Amino acid sequence: MGGLLLLIDAAMLTAAFVLAYYARETVPIFDIPFSQPPLMMYIPTIVLHVGTIMVIFYLSRFYHMRRAISRIDHARNLLGSVTIGALIVNSLQDLFLRSVLYDAVDYPRSLFFYVWIFSAILVIAGREFHRAIRRILRLTRVERDNLLIVGAGDIAREITKRIMSSPELGYNVIGAIPVNPKSKPQPYPGVPYIGSPKELPAIIDTYKVDQVIIAIPEPQRDELVDLITLCQRGRVDIKVYPDMFAYMAGDLSVDDLGGTPLITVRDIALRGWKLSLKRGLDIIGASFGLIVLSPIMLLTAIVIKLSSPGSVFFTQERMGLDGRPFHMIKFRSMRSDAEKNGPGWTTPGDPRVTRIGAFMRKTNWDEIPQLINVFIGEMSLVGPRPERPVYVQQFREMIPRYMERHREKAGMTGWAQVNGLRGDTSIADRTSYDLWYVENWSLWLDIKIIIRTVLQTVLRRDMNAY
Repeated sequence: MGGLLLLIDAAMLTAAFVLAYYARETVPIFDIPFSQPPLMMYIPTIVLHVGTIMVIFYLSRFYHMRRAISRIDHARNLLGSVTIGALIVNSLQDLFLRSVLYDAVDYPRSLFFYVWIFSAILVIAGREFHRAIRRILRLTRVERDNLLIVGAGDIAREITKRIMSSPELGYNVIGAIPVNPKSKPQPYPGVPYIGSPKELPAIIDTYKVDQVIIAIPEPQRDELVDLITLCQRGRVDIKVYPDMFAYMAGDLSVDDLGGTPLITVRDIALRGWKLSLKRGLDIIGASFGLIVLSPIMLLTAIVIKLSSPGSVFFTQERMGLDGRPFHMIKFRSMRSDAEKNGPGWTTPGDPRVTRIGAFMRKTNWDEIPQLINVFIGEMSLVGPRPERPVYVQQFREMIPRYMERHREKAGMTGWAQVNGLRGDTSIADRTSYDLWYVENWSLWLDIKIIIRTVLQTVLRRDMNAY
């Protein structure tokens, strides 16, 4: 598959240059050129263009086939590499080609612009095509890697469950090896226990294992080193679940202190000037949304008023930044007496939801008035989802570090929501995702979450939305 990806990239980059050459005349964004040299004259430039960008892809490890990567992240990384490559080609054309080749042609800025645009679009499209092929091959079990799980506790079972429920990852779980057989752990359905740790070398050779995941709780250093040593056979990939840092939400990084390496396990990302940057994004996004969507919001208000008795908007006290309460605004999607028997989670087919309310909740349209909360500074476009005070009091006693999610403003959407954790889902998992967001914030992460929210809504892939 790696060879196929090389061919796809080369084909897309070549096609991009050819399309750019003709688009310069047929779709003139700039002044129409009086005449262009024949396309054949640009062959050296095309070769330079394809070769340079593919070398950058190689140096950026884009040919290292990762099993799971966000499409949005991958597209951004590709765009950055294509941009750098195109700029380098533009420089090399003048520095080398025109001095080496007597008949080398000019590489005008207008043509450069078209080449850059088409290269980015076609390379991303080609990568998506390659991803689709790999997904089909994995789902049809044509491309599979034999995987061995070392461990049999809750961690190993959770990892096995996720792998077994995601066939598109392309793993064939051949079995598990319990580290402590005396505990007689319950095996995961369909995944047998096939030996002991001492038999690892023979098991890896017999089953032609491609990858080993070591997932044991709080491993001792000597124990972990022994297991890794036993797994070092041929070209086997070895991955270790970092349980010793499982309670920490942030990514690990290594800092240098006078030559002494230190591992950073907690570093609050959203502070200082970044708060102003995030607030600026909120103001721009909320203003744009309120202006552009105001006609549809007015029409929605009329439909709600005509379809059921009661107010157009529904306000509810939620807990936001530093645990301070505020009133969150939504379009009313339930009957006016929906909570006469007390608060409760919305469930599939909930009879309290109105007909227009069911559509709004499925498409998240009932959340749009929260742009007002964002504009006045009570909420952010992206952040941990705010909960009602009655639930917060319950969760803070049940979930470790729950209140730390209130270090930042609540959001209309968030990292937990785009990963399907909304409605009646695990509060512990939701908290883990929220803490990860708080400690790993970046402007790009906010933009990515907004894009994923829009795509999930448009494509009706919003999980647990009812």
